[in-house]
Amino acid sequence: MPDDILPQDLSTYQPGQLLARGVCRHLRSLDFVCVEELVPTRGLRVDVMALGPKGEIWIVECKSSRADFQSDHKWQGYLEWCDRFFWAVDADFPTDLLPDETGLIIADAYDGDVVRMAPEDKLAAARRKVMVQKFARTTAMRLQAQRDPTAFVTNGML
Repeated sequence: MPDDILPQDLSTYQPGQLLARGVCRHLRSLDFVCVEELVPTRGLRVDVMALGPKGEIWIVECKSSRADFQSDHKWQGYLEWCDRFFWAVDADFPTDLLPDETGLIIADAYDGDVVRMAPEDKLAAARRKVMVQKFARTTAMRLQAQRDPTAFVTNGML
């Protein structure tokens, strides 16, 4: 195993982060790549944004409890930034709380399963271009910061 690929200590993760990990693993099996905690626009931060092999963009919000879901008042603002919107919850979550017009992924820290496909509402070409660029720049900056953290600190970016 290369030195920079180490087993993760999951004991430090919050419940929503564990869900996001499992969601990203499942979406990878569907040929999507994911980035966590992406900001599509000021005031919004999505838990998982996934980019599919044909350029499709999915947003997944991870909810670890009823209270977590009920306190989320911004989720409808995410709809205009993706082709499909999903909730990710664990197997014990009361899924009847979740809106029927959204997708549903049941997940844990290791995997997930799409149990209800979200309806598709395709992004306009200009919005898609913006989102793909944000996805690419966010991912590249995080990778570069991991390899060379001082480059970002000295430039005031972290």
